[in-house]
Amino acid sequence: MLRLALTLVLAIPAGAQIVPGLTIPPSGNNQKASVTQHIGPVRITIDYSSPAVHGPDGKDRRGQIWGKLVPYGLTDLGFGLGKPAPWRAGANENTVFEVSDAVSIEGKPLAAGRYGLHMIAGPEEWQLVFSKDSNAWGSFYYDPAGDALRVTVKPHKHEYREWLTYEFTTRRPAESVAELQWEELAVPWTIKVENIDDLYISRMKENLTNMQGFGWRGWVAASQFCVAQNTHLDQALEWAEIAVSKQFIGEANFTTLSNKAQVLEKLGRKEEATAAMQAAVHHRSATPIDLHQYGRRLLAEKKNQEALEVFQLSYQSNGDTWPVHVGLARGYAANGDPKQALDHARKALAQAPDALNRKSLETMVAALEGGQPIAQ
Repeated sequence: MLRLALTLVLAIPAGAQIVPGLTIPPSGNNQKASVTQHIGPVRITIDYSSPAVHGPDGKDRRGQIWGKLVPYGLTDLGFGLGKPAPWRAGANENTVFEVSDAVSIEGKPLAAGRYGLHMIAGPEEWQLVFSKDSNAWGSFYYDPAGDALRVTVKPHKHEYREWLTYEFTTRRPAESVAELQWEELAVPWTIKVENIDDLYISRMKENLTNMQGFGWRGWVAASQFCVAQNTHLDQALEWAEIAVSKQFIGEANFTTLSNKAQVLEKLGRKEEATAAMQAAVHHRSATPIDLHQYGRRLLAEKKNQEALEVFQLSYQSNGDTWPVHVGLARGYAANGDPKQALDHARKALAQAPDALNRKSLETMVAALEGGQPIAQ
């Protein structure tokens, strides 16, 4: 009976002796760690305990980690369910992979949630196991019936890492690569957010019912996202209309009207876009900077005559000011009238508000005096 009792005690993992809520050192001094990465609006966190290559007794286990300390394949851990189990992908409690929204892992879907992350190591390829049980201690009670997802990945050589670490090694607008790194090996997997624009739109709809929607600026910003991404343009137009005319929220001004014009242009409604933009440039709220920036945009689109007309309108509305002369210099130069361009460039130089703009205008004047084209 005594022998049996001793056997049972030895079979219990050391971590099981830890009392929840009691602040004592972690089992094996495997310190807890956490890493978080966002993919756009999606938040991903990996919580884990981090063992070292050197054991608690100081022994160097380099070359003894993979296939030995971490066995290849499934292993009977001698405790728990007594069934072959994967590696806990760290030390002590479950390594936990948590994601705020649905993603794909190596091309396979994974719902939003909190998962116990386990791994089945192999010399050539590994399996990543995302278990619905995220609250276990290690893999002792791992049950494949609780799997939410399994994917196969390939490990690769890596520079030496003493401490087991998780990192996000690639970060793009709609995807990232998470990677386990330990000893001289790394195990990567790709995480993608499918239909990320839909997710942004959904979040913005929620936002606009809150303080972000109490004024026209939030509605303009939301519709501009759609224009920039060339997505959900009908929704963008609805938001643009709200920014212009919604009771208590909307306001017709240069920004809201020009935003509506941009959305209409994206939708291919050219005549309506032109009318909205004409209303914007003639609106009393249009500042010299507003008109200058719009004229520069037209120059970038090679609409040189239209740009000059905007710069001339700015002159009629705002008179003898620095940004007006800069615009006219660029407009006349683009339309083959270097004499008038030089005249306005000199006037702008005399009015330059700071050293940076003065230097830029000196370069413009020198180019025009030398009969050279200027950068638009």
